[in-house]
Amino acid sequence: MTPRELLGVADVPGGEPLRLFRRGGDFMIVLDRNDLMSTRMSGSEVALGTMTCDRLAGRPSPHLLIGGYGMGFTLRAVLGRLGPQARVTVAELVPGIIEWARGPMAALTDGCLDDPRVTLAIGDVGDAIRAAPRGYDAILLDVDNGPDGLTRAANDGLYAARGLDEARIALRPGGVLAIWSAGPDPVFAKRLARAGFTVDEVRVRARDDGKGGGKGATHVIWFAVPRRTTLWTSAPP
Repeated sequence: MTPRELLGVADVPGGEPLRLFRRGGDFMIVLDRNDLMSTRMSGSEVALGTMTCDRLAGRPSPHLLIGGYGMGFTLRAVLGRLGPQARVTVAELVPGIIEWARGPMAALTDGCLDDPRVTLAIGDVGDAIRAAPRGYDAILLDVDNGPDGLTRAANDGLYAARGLDEARIALRPGGVLAIWSAGPDPVFAKRLARAGFTVDEVRVRARDDGKGGGKGATHVIWFAVPRRTTLWTSAPP
């Protein structure tokens, strides 16, 4: 088997460092001994982008916020579906991730960060959410392993009652909050509903073939749309 080659280490504010490896033509971003993402397992990240755009059909100039650049699969999927009047803000907490995107993974990035529709914000996606009430047609969150945070404890706030309240306030009428997770979480799904969202839970293969099939682990995407009448309580579940 071809050994992994360590290409770089990136500091995570408030968390353990990430490492970028290459094995042959594949890249992997690793936290401790956990493979957070891999170029071989990108189907659900692509689905996060395409399926969100499908839910925004008919909006001529949508503004999307993507929390977490990762390896750019979601961003490239979104750009492939959106028209020239769309805007996409990418909030990435870890500067090293973007350095890798422009460096050893530049061929994979394929210029998506330089697309005129894209604005890159280095910082916490939570700050971008709070700064823009009614500012987004969709918020796509893929900043960790899902509601069960792995990378840094502070990410848990995005999925807590207050974080969901802030996301709902940041969405325009009929907007979509799309959340990627490595696996199901019934408690979080109920929290979304209590936060005033109508929730559609979709299961997608890590190597999705685009036709409802695929290989690898099964990941979960929640698509949550604020209800017109929201009975909200900030109390945790």
